[in-house]
Amino acid sequence: MLQDTFFNSRNPARAGLNCRGTLLDLSTPVVMGVFNITPDSFFDGGRYVDDKDMLAQVEKMLSDGAAIIDVGAQSTRPRATFLTANEESNRLMPALRLLRRNFPDAVFSVDTFYAEVAKAAVHEGVDIVNDVSGGTIDPGMFDTIAELKVPYILMHIQGAPQTMQREPHYEDVVKEVLNYFIERVNQLWSKGVHDIIIDPGFGFGKTNEHNYSLLKHLDLFRMLDCPVMAGVSRKSMINKVLNIKAAEALNGTTVLNTIALMKGANILRVHDVKEAVEAIKLVEHVNSYIL
Repeated sequence: MLQDTFFNSRNPARAGLNCRGTLLDLSTPVVMGVFNITPDSFFDGGRYVDDKDMLAQVEKMLSDGAAIIDVGAQSTRPRATFLTANEESNRLMPALRLLRRNFPDAVFSVDTFYAEVAKAAVHEGVDIVNDVSGGTIDPGMFDTIAELKVPYILMHIQGAPQTMQREPHYEDVVKEVLNYFIERVNQLWSKGVHDIIIDPGFGFGKTNEHNYSLLKHLDLFRMLDCPVMAGVSRKSMINKVLNIKAAEALNGTTVLNTIALMKGANILRVHDVKEAVEAIKLVEHVNSYIL
């Protein structure tokens, strides 16, 4: 069963995020562009190795309509080897300085599960912290987010990236993931964290059956009164069904993004920004008609 105690003193869900004093409007869904500066990410690892490549890719994503650029320096694919916080920071900080200097008005998030890396990144001008571990890898993360006063993306994961796909098991994946969010969002609220985005964590300690069950019932997560982010881009939940590789999964990604939007997703985290923006425009067009 879902936990009996929920948000007794919550404000209604807001249609925006406070990003360092600027309101990011979520009254219409937005796109987060994935920007990995890693050699081993499952789809785009090793593509952006110098300043020119980095700037060109971020400029393209912004011009295609990305509202947020999510910068990651550590692969979280299954069985990935963790970088230390120091190694991740050494890879990440020069890129963040470069991007903030060249795109002063852009909204950037940092993809990290280390509190000290999150803190350093925010000091370099990052607006949002995206933690795939939901605070389970670094127990200092929640207090750090409360101190930094930036929006926090709280993702669900079962296990850790090295072990998460070794026979993941749930009695009822939707109820268990909802309970996880209820507990952890309450913890964040008790610490004064107000801007929380939830991410069900497709592919993070889930079988394909779990992934599609979560997607089918994604609208239930709106009860949390937090924006919902869906990250299905080019993942194995598409590739296994269609028997294709990640490089061939753009069409499948667009289909699942459309379903996520119809189920109430507020943010789409994607590798292909233009196509996701088009999906949002079409879904919003459909929703504008009152029969």
